[in-house]
Amino acid sequence: MHAGLRITAFAAALAATFGTAYGVGQGVGPVTEDETPARHDAHTGDSEPGHSGHESPPAGGLQISENGYTLDLRTPRLAAGRTADLRFAIRGDDGRAVTAFRREHDKELHLIVASRDLNTYRHLHPTRAADGTWSIPVSLPRAGGYRVFADFTPEKKGAENLTLGADLAVSGTYAPRNLPAPDTTATTDGYEVKLGGALRPGAARELKLTVSRNGRPVTDLQPYLGAYGHLVALRSGDLAYLHVHPGGEPGDGSTEPGPDISFTATAPSSGTYRLFLDFKHEGKVRTAAFTVRAGAAATGEEASEEAPHESSGEHGH
Repeated sequence: MHAGLRITAFAAALAATFGTAYGVGQGVGPVTEDETPARHDAHTGDSEPGHSGHESPPAGGLQISENGYTLDLRTPRLAAGRTADLRFAIRGDDGRAVTAFRREHDKELHLIVASRDLNTYRHLHPTRAADGTWSIPVSLPRAGGYRVFADFTPEKKGAENLTLGADLAVSGTYAPRNLPAPDTTATTDGYEVKLGGALRPGAARELKLTVSRNGRPVTDLQPYLGAYGHLVALRSGDLAYLHVHPGGEPGDGSTEPGPDISFTATAPSSGTYRLFLDFKHEGKVRTAAFTVRAGAAATGEEASEEAPHESSGEHGH
C-alpha cells in the first residue's frame, strides 16, 4: 500500500452451474496499501516513472500460489444472506501457515471480496490466530460467484508484496445482474462523489475524486488506514485487480482532508472497470463505486443501470 500506483493483475475464468441453488467458481486463466508512514509507494504492477521512484515487480495475482506462497481458502462456500466466518491461511512452500507479516497501512493483511458481476464489494481486515489461520464474519447478499483477494507482505527479508486470489461460491437462488452503466457521479449514504480524469491503457493518469454532502464540499475527511482514501479497480469480465492509493497522506504538510482525493493509475489494458473508493467521515467508512471505460476496445461493451451497487458495508478495523 504505497504512494502512487499499485497494480496487480488477476485472471479467472469461472466454471459455474447455477440452478436455484449455487455455482462453484474455478479461476483458471490469465487476466487484470508500506510501513514507512511518510509515503505510499507502489506494490505491484507496471512501473511509473516520476511517481514512486521504484520499479514495480511483475504483475501477479493470477494464481492462488505465487513465489512460494499459497492462499488456502478453507471456506470455499457460503450461503447468501447468512453471516458466517470466512477462514483461510497463507502457506509457505513448506506447507506451514505463515504467522509473520509486515504491517502495511496499519494491517498485516487486506482482504477484498467482490462478486463477479461487480455489484457487491467488501474491503475487510480479518483477524489472525496464533496458528496462522485468518477469519472474519461476512455476509454476502446474493448467490453467485465471488473472488477473494488476499493482499499481504511476508515478514521475511527480501519478501515482496503479493496478492493471491481464490474463487468463492455463494449458494442460493441465482439471479444474474448487469454491470452498472458508466457514470462520473456516485452517491452513497447521503454523500456525492464526483470522478474526474480517466483510465488510460499503459499510461499514468490522475484520477481525482471529490466528496460532498448536501451540496457542500467535505473538508474534514478522516484518516482511514493511514490515508484519506483508498481506491480499488476491478476489470469487468476477468476481475483484473488494481489497488491504488493517493500520493499524499494525513499530516504530511501538503495533503488536505478533502474534498479532493487524488490518485495516479495506469490501466493494464482497454476494458471496462469498476472503481471502489473507501473514505471515512464522522467515524464511518463509506464506499462509492463507479463504472469507467479505458481505451477504445471498451466502447462497444454494453452496461445497464438496472442493478444498484452494493456498497462496502463491512470493514474490518
